[in-house]
Parts: sequence; C-alpha cells; structure tokens
Amino acid sequence: MIVDKLAIVGTGLIGGSFALALKQAGAVREVLGVGRSPARLTVARELGLIDHAVDWAQAGQADCILLALPVGETAAALQQLAPHLKVGAIVTDAGSTKLKVVEAARAALGARFADFVPGHPIAGSEQSGPGAARADLYRGKRVVLTPQADTRADAVATVRALWETAGAQVETLDAAQHDRIFAAVSHLPHLAAFALVDDLAQRADADTFFRFAASGFRDFTRIAGSSPEMWRDIALANREAVLTELDAYLAALQMLRQAVDAEDADALLKMFSRARNARENWIVTQDS
Repeated sequence: MIVDKLAIVGTGLIGGSFALALKQAGAVREVLGVGRSPARLTVARELGLIDHAVDWAQAGQADCILLALPVGETAAALQQLAPHLKVGAIVTDAGSTKLKVVEAARAALGARFADFVPGHPIAGSEQSGPGAARADLYRGKRVVLTPQADTRADAVATVRALWETAGAQVETLDAAQHDRIFAAVSHLPHLAAFALVDDLAQRADADTFFRFAASGFRDFTRIAGSSPEMWRDIALANREAVLTELDAYLAALQMLRQAVDAEDADALLKMFSRARNARENWIVTQDS
C-alpha cells in the first residue's frame, strides 16, 4: 500500500481511472470523492471508483489529493482545499497546462506549496464522466511531473509511485518546457480539429459536406468531440505557447497554399514526404 487514504477531486475519466487502477492494485485503502454533482458522485461510488463522497474538509484529511479538473477550475479548488490540509498531505493535479497551475498553487497553498506536485497524465479519451473510467487507461502511457525547486522530494516520490502503480511511465519536465511541447503536440491538434469542424458547420450547405465525409475526416476530427469547456480553458491557460504554435502552423499552411497555387509538385512532394517519414519514425519509437 502506497497511501492509506486517497481523495479524488473530479471523479470522471481521469480521476476515476486513477482511483480504479490504484484500488485494483491494492495501493490505497480508501478513496474519497469530491465533486459538484451529487449524481455523478453517486455513480462513481456505485461503479467502485470511490468509497465515499465527502466535502472539502474531509478531503483535506487524505494522505494524497488528486485534482482531476479542467485547468480553469484548479485555482478555485486549491483555495477551497488549502485550509483543510492535514500535516503531510500531498496535493497533485492532472491538468494539461502547468505554468498557470503552478502559479495558482503557489498563491493558494502558501507555505504548503512544497506539498504540491504538478502532474499531467498523457492519456484520455473524447469520452467523459465516471462511466468512462477504466483501470487500464494509464497502462503504458506517459505521465509528466513538473516539480519545482521547493517541492518536497518525498512528495514527488509518492506521486511517482502512484502513477507507476497505475501502469504509467513517469517523466519529469520543466513546467515551461512542458507547456511549449504540449501546445504543439496536443493543444494545437485539438484547436485545428475544432476549427475545421466549425468551419464546415457554419456553411449553408454543411449537411452535404458532412454527408460525404468519411474515415479521413472522422480520424482527423475525432478529438473535436472532446469537452469544449475543457479546451477553452486549456487554450487560455497556455495562451502564449498556443499562439506561438498557431502562428507556426499558419505559416506552414501558407507555404502549402503557395505550393498548391503555384502548382509546385516538387515542393508538395517534399513537404508530404518529410511529414510521412517523421510520422513513421514517431510511430516506430512509440511501438518500441
């Protein structure tokens, strides 16, 4: 057993899967759930994700508390939790951006900031809610921790052990580097998918376009089925890095447009070949 009592704030896909994996592995004795929706907490309890639904005061008495929330809600949750933290309690999160979360945690937790371990599991689904949770969600997936210079080493070790027990491969990054990387490889693809679907949906003959859309469109736009509120918060929380990546992508699209306009077959072939080779190399490294 790694911790006796674990609290999950947000018992949906991310938090629920974390709890379920740890319960099945025997890494925690008791799991507490905090959330805005009593109905969702009831479902989480019925599915065995949590043992009890509790309030902030009770959650603060857990040995470790995971904030599995949209990044836009993290600051408020930290402020609610801070007055109730017992001595030695560890707080961690699962947010997709880190600089703003670290800033919010430092402001809310004050002297207890050393107990906060910023984290980001690189796993998920366009599905949400406790019913989407599954114990194998993190198996073989990466989790990034971005501890600060003043983060307790034993707190980092505990959070690392919990994620590894859930099946994840844990790595550490600087928070700013994390946000730059994920602006490019996660946030931008989601924004691009949302933008394409929205562009087609706004056309007068949108129904005709969607009627003929097939697997390529479905695969590219799958992530546009994700939570609009969550991705709104991510785009704003990681604003500077997202703007940098949007500008780079727009420049690449402009180069593509110029090549098509000029009927420059060589330029198109070079671009497409570089992209295919890069993707194939990435797939090989993912599978190895």
